Amino acid sequence: MPTAPTRRRDLVRAAVLGTVVVLPVVALAVAVRGESGTVVRVDHAVVRAATDLTRASDGLRTVLVVWQELFAARWLNLLLVPAVCVWAWRRHGLRERVWWAAATVAVGWLLQLVAKGIVQRTRPVIEDAVAHAPGSSFPSGHAANTTLVAVTLTLLLWPVLGRRGRVVVPLTGGVLVVLTAADRVLLGVHHPSDVVAGVLLGLAVAGASYVGWRRGPTPHGTGTGTEDEATHDAARDIPHPAPGSS
Repeated sequence: MPTAPTRRRDLVRAAVLGTVVVLPVVALAVAVRGESGTVVRVDHAVVRAATDLTRASDGLRTVLVVWQELFAARWLNLLLVPAVCVWAWRRHGLRERVWWAAATVAVGWLLQLVAKGIVQRTRPVIEDAVAHAPGSSFPSGHAANTTLVAVTLTLLLWPVLGRRGRVVVPLTGGVLVVLTAADRVLLGVHHPSDVVAGVLLGLAVAGASYVGWRRGPTPHGTGTGTEDEATHDAARDIPHPAPGSS
């Protein structure tokens, strides 16, 4: 078990990390609340150009609408995350990490909804709209949830990923986040600053949550892994008898 000073140090690190990443989100929120300034002008110009591009291709619009549905929070947070958590628990015994991941996604989902309610930014107004979406615009829920889920699931599965997996999984998550962010702007349902804020918020919640949750050095080693990490690593190190041996 971690000592009290170690636990306090982890919590301080989590608070610092969360604050550093959230500060740009707060700055963007302040900038867009007034509906004026450089950020807002750039937002409007980019959305107009992006929707013109989408409007010119029915195929692109169809792909974007399908992507929008697939990466909605109801599928990511209520289907994908529980499925991966159950698999990680039953297949690899990552019980503590599963509880952490589930709690992190739930809290992050709630926080982005609270942020929307506080900022109350109107969605882009476009004469020939490509798509419509309900609710407030800042931050992008799709961008926040996709980032939150991608980072959280990567951290959840990290102990059981091989060398190749530790490259492929984060890279795949990053690509999905970028494509989801682009989808929101190309459909004209979010401004660029909305998706940037969403990505930063997802990173802040997942990163700060992990830093604050993870345990300090174990009594029998110098690592900072959790109990289920240590159990998994120990199991991998147990030599298995050769076929036919007794």
